[in-house]
Amino acid sequence: MTSPADVTRETLALRGFRGFVPFGALGDSEVPAEAGMYVVVRPAPAGPDASAPEFLPRSPAGHFKGRDPSVDVGVLNDAWVHGATILYVGKASAGKDGRRGLRKRLDEYRRHGAGFPVGHWGGRYIWQLRDSADLLVAWRPTPDENPGIAEASLIAEFLAVHAARPFANRKKGSAA
Repeated sequence: MTSPADVTRETLALRGFRGFVPFGALGDSEVPAEAGMYVVVRPAPAGPDASAPEFLPRSPAGHFKGRDPSVDVGVLNDAWVHGATILYVGKASAGKDGRRGLRKRLDEYRRHGAGFPVGHWGGRYIWQLRDSADLLVAWRPTPDENPGIAEASLIAEFLAVHAARPFANRKKGSAA
C-alpha cells in the first residue's frame, strides 16, 4: 500500500487553482466572483530550517465583535505542520442572493488580516505568522461542486498525508 502524496503548489495548479498571489495583490488580481475554494500556501522555503515558523505575540488582524484574534504562541507551535505547503483551505459560497463568492470572501480575509473588524475568523492563525505578507493565495471556482464539499475533501486529503489539519484550519470543513 502506498502512502498518499503531499499536495504542492504544482499539483494545486494542475487541479485548476489560479492566482498564487500575496494577500496584498488580491485587489489587482482576477479573482472570480463565483463560488469556489481557496488555499493559502507558503512559498517554497530555502535552507534546512526554512519551514520553521516565526510567530508574532499578537495578531494584527481585526477585532470582530470585540474579539481579539490573537492566539498563544504555544497553540500556534502545536498547530504548525512542518514541511506542509498548504497552510489553510477555505470555501466561498455564492450566498443566498448569489452575490458573495470568491472575490468577496477573499477580500474579507485580506481586510481582516489588515486590521479591519471583518467577519473572517476562520484561518486567523495566518496573521500571526511573521511572514504572512509573503504567503500566497490561490483559488478555484467550483461550478459543478459544493464548495464546502470541495473544502472538506482537500482537508481530508491533507489529513491523510500529515495526520493533522492544515495549520490555520481548526475544523475539518463542512458541506455547508
